Amino acid sequence: MTKTVLITGCSTGLGKTTARKFTSEGWNVIATMRKPDESIAAENPDRIFVTALDVTDPASIETAIAAGAARFGRIDAVVNNAGISVVSIFEATPMKMVRDIFETNVFGVMNVIQAIIPHFREHSGGAVVNISSGVGYASSPLLTVYTASKHAIEGLSESLSYELESQNITVKLVEPGAIRTTNFTPSTLSASQDAPTPPEYKVYVDRMMNAMMNYPFEDANEEHVAAIVYEAAGDESVRLRYVSGPDAEEMARLRWSTSEENYMTVMRDLMGQTAWRNSLGKQSLEQPNT
Repeated sequence: MTKTVLITGCSTGLGKTTARKFTSEGWNVIATMRKPDESIAAENPDRIFVTALDVTDPASIETAIAAGAARFGRIDAVVNNAGISVVSIFEATPMKMVRDIFETNVFGVMNVIQAIIPHFREHSGGAVVNISSGVGYASSPLLTVYTASKHAIEGLSESLSYELESQNITVKLVEPGAIRTTNFTPSTLSASQDAPTPPEYKVYVDRMMNAMMNYPFEDANEEHVAAIVYEAAGDESVRLRYVSGPDAEEMARLRWSTSEENYMTVMRDLMGQTAWRNSLGKQSLEQPNT
């Protein structure tokens, strides 16, 4: 029997690429987004069904699940991909923006999972795949709120993996590295304008942004990440985490195989933090005696 997956955030980026991957593997896809765009359905109208879903609106989630089930008979997996980010200094980030990010990245995921569990139980099981991030285990400056939201998803997913096993539901975490087309979208940079950098941080932010733009790793490949998502959805083992991308793989190796001091030292080097600290020391030495 043909399987069906519901994917959130399919209008662009990883969500759309993942929808195409599942379709190419013979799955039916319920491609959801806040503002439905039928263009992806036109690529394979027999396999792809587009419907509206806002993860912050429980009623729209219920409606999307019902519509998808009516179209394809049942849903076998859910991929929680929808998410938003902001590049900012935490001190200057309005709490409304913080709450908006958590509403989508954390509470939105919780809304979808709570809504789909009864359907999975009715059909004797299913799979939940949560798209986390490398920053879910290896934090980054200037992405403080986004990082905090992904840490929440990491904890949620691990705890749920134990609980939902009793309901024959698997829970998986996909942890991609930086996907420039996904992580640094125009909407992200636009939102960042609502959290202007305090003058006290300007030199620091300029250095960190330069370090981001000169990142020593290749970007994670969307098609490769989508293939990992597909693999995770079909994996019935107890494995929880699926890392994807050169930077995420290196961060995972450092995080889990070395001492905390060594990890923090290497991370500071990678993010330009060491150069920043050294520049502060140099500035101090150059101060004239009074």
